[in-house]
Amino acid sequence: MTLPRVGFAGMSHLGLVSAAALASGGVPVVAFDRDPQLAADLSNGIAPVVEPQLPDLLAAPTRPVFTTNAADLRSCDVVYVALDVPTDEAGASDLRPVMELIDAVWPQLASHATAVILSQVPPGFTRELARARMRGSAGPAALYYQVETLIFGRAVERALHAERYIVGCADPAGPLPDAYARVLASCDCPVLRMRYESAELAKISINFFLVSSVSTTNMLAEICEHIGADWHEIAPALRLDARIGPRAYLDPGLGVGGGNLGRDLATIKRLAAERGTDVRMVDAWSANSAYRRDWALRLLRSDVFERTPDASLAVWGLAYKQHTASTQNSPAVALLEAVGERAVSAYDPAAVLPARLRGRVTAAADAVSACDGADVLLVMTPWPDFHDVPLERVAGAMRGRAVIDPSGTLDGDRAAALGFRYYRLGSPSTNGSC
Repeated sequence: MTLPRVGFAGMSHLGLVSAAALASGGVPVVAFDRDPQLAADLSNGIAPVVEPQLPDLLAAPTRPVFTTNAADLRSCDVVYVALDVPTDEAGASDLRPVMELIDAVWPQLASHATAVILSQVPPGFTRELARARMRGSAGPAALYYQVETLIFGRAVERALHAERYIVGCADPAGPLPDAYARVLASCDCPVLRMRYESAELAKISINFFLVSSVSTTNMLAEICEHIGADWHEIAPALRLDARIGPRAYLDPGLGVGGGNLGRDLATIKRLAAERGTDVRMVDAWSANSAYRRDWALRLLRSDVFERTPDASLAVWGLAYKQHTASTQNSPAVALLEAVGERAVSAYDPAAVLPARLRGRVTAAADAVSACDGADVLLVMTPWPDFHDVPLERVAGAMRGRAVIDPSGTLDGDRAAALGFRYYRLGSPSTNGSC
C-alpha cells in the first residue's frame, strides 16, 4: 500500500516534533517554513527547541524534507498547519501568525488534499475558516481540526505513542478522507470524531481538568507543610483509588507554568464574559496558581533574608519545567524578578536567561559554580541531572546552609546530614545539624 505524502506548515515546536515523529515511521513528510535559516538548520539536524529524542529523529534516514518553498506542499495528500500559537502575559492568543501561514500555503494545496489545523485555536476558528475558504475554487478538498498532544519535555514520546486522536469535523458522521484516515491509523490508537467546536473545546477541557488536579494537589500539599503531614505519603493512596487513577497529576508544583494552560484559562474567561457565564472558579484557580508560584519567595523572605539580609542566591533551573528550554510563566524567572538587587547566580542545562534579567543575574557555567559563595540554593526546575550533583561539592562551594527544593530533586536526607536546612513542597521542613 502506498503511504500518503504528508506536509507540515510551520516548524515551531509543535510542527517540528509532529513532522519528525510521523516521518520516523516511514511516512514521506514535507516540512515547510518560511525562515531560510531555520530550514537550513533543520536540514543539518540542528533543532531550535530542546526535546528528548528529537536530535535522533532529525538524524534518521527517514527524517522530513525541509523546505522554504510552499509549492512543495502541492505533492502532499494531507497538510497540517502546525504553528505554535503565541500568547501574551494575560494568556491571550495571537492568531495572526497562523492566519498568515494559512494565507501562504492555502493556494498551494492540491485539490484532492486534506487540510488539518493542528495549531491550538479557540472554539469557532475552524468553522469560520471553513466558511471563508472552502467555498473557493482553489485550495484543499476538506478541512479538519486535530487536537495537538504537545507536552514540553515529552513531546516526541507523545507524538510517537499518542493516547488518542481527537478530530474536529464539519460532519462527524461522515467518513474521513482515505489518506487522512491512514495517517491517523499509523499510531494504532482510538480516533474520536466530533464537530469542530467540540474538538476545539476538548483540548481546553483536558487542560481544565489538569489545572484542577494541579491546584487541588498544591492546596493540600500546603496543608501538609503546616500540620506535619507529608503529601508524598498521601499521593500513593490516591493513585490506588480507581476514581482518580494511577496517572493523576499528584506532584506538588509551583502553580500552573508554561503557556498552554494559562491560555486556556484566559480563553474560557473571555468566552464567559461574552456570554454572561459564571466562571469565578477560574479566577480562584488563577489566584491559587499565582500564590503557589511564590512559595519559594515566601520561604526566602521568612527563613533566609531575616537571618541573612544580604543573602546571595544560587538558582538551579530557569525553564518552567524540565526537558524544555521554555521560560514562559516560569516560577524561577518570577522569583529572579522579585528578589531585587542582590547577588544571584543561575544555571540551567537548556534555558537561557531572559534578556530583561541579563546584567542583574550571573549565568553560571555549571551547577556547582552557581553555588560559589551562595547563602541559599533554590532548585527551581527539577532537571534529573541536578540529582546527580554531589551535595558535598555544593556544601563546599556555598557560604550558607539552606536548600529550597520544591520538587524534591535532591536527596533531602543527605542534605540534612550535611547541615542544610532543607525545604520541599508538601513536606515539613528538615533542619540540619547546624
